[in-house]
Amino acid sequence: MSHHWGYAAHNGPQHWHKDFPIANGERQSPVDISSSVVKYDSALKPLRLCYDQPTSLRIINNGHSFNVEFDDSQDKAVLKDGPLDGTYRLVQFHFHWGSSDEQGSEHTVDKVKYAAELHLVHWNTKYKDFGKAAQQPDGLAVLGIFLKIGSAKPGLQTVLDVLDSIKTKGKSAAFPNFDPHVLLPESLDYWTYPGSLTTPPLLESVTWIVLKEPICVSSEQMSKFRKLNFNAEGEPQELMVDNWRPAQPLKARQIRASFK
Repeated sequence: MSHHWGYAAHNGPQHWHKDFPIANGERQSPVDISSSVVKYDSALKPLRLCYDQPTSLRIINNGHSFNVEFDDSQDKAVLKDGPLDGTYRLVQFHFHWGSSDEQGSEHTVDKVKYAAELHLVHWNTKYKDFGKAAQQPDGLAVLGIFLKIGSAKPGLQTVLDVLDSIKTKGKSAAFPNFDPHVLLPESLDYWTYPGSLTTPPLLESVTWIVLKEPICVSSEQMSKFRKLNFNAEGEPQELMVDNWRPAQPLKARQIRASFK
């Protein structure tokens, strides 16, 4: 059964618990990464991003964000080590952003928001496929990267140039040969904690790995995100902005840092 959820006053995050009771669960995301509660863990390994042969397939406007989807039938682009056991395959990435450059990230650092947040979604290959993995506590690993306003990010431009062709919900375009490496910052220092998807069904199956170092994007680049629409073609226009969920209670969880 599909539920009509979104980010507007009538169907936004404050209403999701009605259709998805897990919204009030014990390991919901995003959270505020507060330096007062973060603990350095010397046992955390460096992250290994083996994006050797990523096969991007298409880009689609799903009415909540846009996804760049990858062929995840083989280990062509995988995430290993860090806080993870096993191998996690890249299946898609998407962004969350605001109606202005000041606010748009889902995670916050000491209550401070960034302009946007990139999520690279991976699933644990010990399960059969993404759907099965999403049901397991260690099934998914999402790499979160903050976007801050500064100089333009050349690697992001390839993505932005195609957004005009997927302006409305349900539209997609072929998007081959994109290397997600170009979206990574130099440092892979990270925070990690057990959490959930930040969109319905809000499954509590995500090991979150949030990079400390943001990437820079220009105001002009950010404005391209805000030209997309939540609505399908022919429906009243609803600009795709503020597609982020507010920080959720940390409850009994520990946020660990790979750096001092």
